[in-house]
Amino acid sequence: MASSTVRPEDQDRIDEHDVARRLLDSSAKLSYDPVTEVDWDTPLDKDFHGASPEWSTLYGTAYWNELTDAQRKELTRQEAASVASTGIWFEMILQQMVLRDIYTTDATDPRFQWALTEIADECRHSIMFARGAAKLGAPAYRPRRAVVELGRAFKTLAFGEAAYAAILVAEEVLDVMQRDWMRDERVAPFVRTINNIHVVEESRHMKFARDETRKRLRNAGPLRRRINAFVIAVASYFIVTSMVNREVYANAGLDTRRALAEAAANEHHKSLMRSSCSGLMEFLASARLLTRPALALYKRAHLI
Repeated sequence: MASSTVRPEDQDRIDEHDVARRLLDSSAKLSYDPVTEVDWDTPLDKDFHGASPEWSTLYGTAYWNELTDAQRKELTRQEAASVASTGIWFEMILQQMVLRDIYTTDATDPRFQWALTEIADECRHSIMFARGAAKLGAPAYRPRRAVVELGRAFKTLAFGEAAYAAILVAEEVLDVMQRDWMRDERVAPFVRTINNIHVVEESRHMKFARDETRKRLRNAGPLRRRINAFVIAVASYFIVTSMVNREVYANAGLDTRRALAEAAANEHHKSLMRSSCSGLMEFLASARLLTRPALALYKRAHLI
């Protein structure tokens, strides 16, 4: 008599296919074209911020209190552009890691097709961020050269859970701040539209990254978990600490040395980062990726 019992590994494969199909269906129903959705033609209105003021690295400091309203708005525009530029940098790393991961995958597999859909999303996001930063009147901010080279190594060598969990960290941190910005009427309307598009579409990417991280760790031993926990924490540290380029202060007309010192000591911003990452840290803890060395790096980056 034939058994109707499905083997665990076959059930896992069925579940993974179902997740990918749902993500593909969601993408077909709810995706945006930034070329037509974002108002690129209306000139920049400098009466608006580029990000919610509370997210500024100087908010709550003595220096912030001395700034004029126009200076505060210019600073948040430069900071928002820097975050967008960092997003482009990491999205380019993400695309290469995902392409490498699916290089020999069955093209008929819904997971393969979803991965290509995610890459297509990221291409559109990068162009959207680039145009948004230019409209904010900002230069092309880049991480420090050493960080760029570390990113080059990471995109070449990272695989499995290290790649997908690092993707999740970058997307989660951006997601939390952008949810605030997209609802804030003090923020320039075109920036709010950009943030809304990114939040909606990245929610699918985060779902996929969580599922892939869990799947890759399913049979991982203690040593592999410890190594990858540290690699993910290192990647997270450099992603988060590269979000606001030091040049934003000079480009906003501020004293860079004083701004850097007050930003580094800004307890309000540190607290905001920690609270915004609580859900992310819960996920990493559930995946047993919060080892002692990893925790030290997350604390240093003010993520926990």
